[in-house]
Amino acid sequence: MSDLSGRQRLDTPRTSRRRFTPQFDVEAAGRFGESFARFLGTGRYLAMQTVFVIIWILLNLFALSLRWDPYPFILLNLAFSTQAAYAAPLILLAQNRQENRDRVALEEDRRRAEQTKADTEYLARELAALRLAVGEVATRDYLRRELEELRDLINQQLPSKGGTGKKKRANQTAQASDSPDSAEPAETDSGIAATEE
Repeated sequence: MSDLSGRQRLDTPRTSRRRFTPQFDVEAAGRFGESFARFLGTGRYLAMQTVFVIIWILLNLFALSLRWDPYPFILLNLAFSTQAAYAAPLILLAQNRQENRDRVALEEDRRRAEQTKADTEYLARELAALRLAVGEVATRDYLRRELEELRDLINQQLPSKGGTGKKKRANQTAQASDSPDSAEPAETDSGIAATEE
């Protein structure tokens, strides 16, 4: 196997025999074609071509010594045909390149639109979740109303005389501390008084 040359081996790629073929940049040729086609579509080019044709015809009609293309102007027609033969493919090349750019831009716009739609849907879901969460959270007005209701309930259950409840409690605790026999009833009375408040 070691005797086989690189050309006969299957695991070695074959080298190209044509080494002197001209290499050119496709993008550079495309850019040149686009710029030339863009120039062909300008008013400047049309004005230059019109002046050139008028001078050509005038010289071939009136300058007797300079007639290189007599009246049917065959050479001028040949020049226009050659120009058209080169201009048409260049214009098509420019159109194809523009179509490729438009397709890439359209795909990019579509991708961005899909991303924007997904982001918008995500934000809408997040806002809906926040609204639900805020709806379950107690607000300041709700807490104030609940506390006012509790205060009203407590005020209703308290005796109508404001200071007597505190004095009763103080007297009961003083009696409980003085007499050990009456400790248990004092505790129960103080527990009842505490529940009343």
